[in-house]
Amino acid sequence: MEVELITIGTELLLGQVLNTHQQWLGQRIADRGYTLSRQLTVPDNGPAICGAVQAALGRARLIITTGGLGPTSDDITRDLIADLLGRPLGRVDSIASSIESYFTRRNRPMPKSVLVQAQVPKGAAVFPNKHGTAPGLGIEVSPNSFHKNGESAWLLMLPGPPRELCPMVDGQVLPFIEKKLPIEKPFHCRTLRTLGIGESMVEEMLLGQLKPLMDRGLDLGFCARIGQVDIRLCGHGQEMPAIIAEAEATIRTAIDKQIYGTDDETIEQVVVGHLIATGETLAVAESCTGGFLGHHITNVPGASAVFAGGMLTYSNELKKKLLGVNESTLAQHGAVSKEVAIEMARGALEMSGTDYALSVTGIAGPGGGTPEKPVGTVWMGLASRGGRPLAICEHNPYDRETFKHITVHQSLELLRRRLQKAG
Repeated sequence: MEVELITIGTELLLGQVLNTHQQWLGQRIADRGYTLSRQLTVPDNGPAICGAVQAALGRARLIITTGGLGPTSDDITRDLIADLLGRPLGRVDSIASSIESYFTRRNRPMPKSVLVQAQVPKGAAVFPNKHGTAPGLGIEVSPNSFHKNGESAWLLMLPGPPRELCPMVDGQVLPFIEKKLPIEKPFHCRTLRTLGIGESMVEEMLLGQLKPLMDRGLDLGFCARIGQVDIRLCGHGQEMPAIIAEAEATIRTAIDKQIYGTDDETIEQVVVGHLIATGETLAVAESCTGGFLGHHITNVPGASAVFAGGMLTYSNELKKKLLGVNESTLAQHGAVSKEVAIEMARGALEMSGTDYALSVTGIAGPGGGTPEKPVGTVWMGLASRGGRPLAICEHNPYDRETFKHITVHQSLELLRRRLQKAG
């Protein structure tokens, strides 16, 4: 089945807004057994939008557009598509009431212009927007005069802001697609998430062992992310769950230590979940990551039950004052060292009274490196009640943002392995 995505917005083409929709929507529909065959981004003008939609209707059974449904003058998708398909617009009172309630709940005056979002093409399905004002719309194009065989298609128009789009897709759009365009054979998928091993190494270790299962229909894929590799196992058919289970067992035998989670799990979710299960607590002491480690931990719902907090000790003075790092340790070994990482972790443990404490200290760059400690060098420390402190060194020679991401993953992986061993 052909599926196409059209993202609408001049700001996307100018680079003013990062276009995350292709990645996010592509993954979401792939997890349900559908695959994007084409993605196009067009500006906020009539010929571009109409041309893209018309061309897509000539090829695909499902077309998804994002953006251009708001109340401003450049939000023209709704009107253009209604005109293209010969569907007159009409006011839907329930949508108008929902928009009015949105402003009332926030104690904000409502511009009359926003009620344009209550105009709906005739016969369209409506996806209520619980996080904004523009509803999503679904139109069955049947007969489809744009297709050479007249084959019907579904056109789904969705709002652009991710905070509105994402819950709408998960809660309403995906079930709608599965109902209207069901896949003939059941689709099954499992993703194993790994850290500390490269994509090429993973493929080299696993490809030969999994070849017999691939011959039976298993689709094996590798996705390299920042500092990690996802292994995707999927396929269609009643026998696929057993094949996927056999493939997972083979993979775990080969690289189980590198597998931290499955499917959509993040390393921070795994660590926080483990701490919640054991009733243990955590604090962090950060230098080079600038609070990014604490940020990731607190992104996990329920983290407040186990995360005491963090100390952002960017300067040596604060390392000494807040964490008790010795002046002599800094003088002898430098701030980026095993010794300082351990003293930072110990200091955070004592100051917070938690069961575990993580520390990070490194050189994010682009300057500040030496031959002995090049840019990208980072030490991560771990201290725990009744356990021996330890520290590991990694070299992450990337831009500052990527350096922070990888360092956070590595430090949480250090803790995960300790927790796994303790359990």
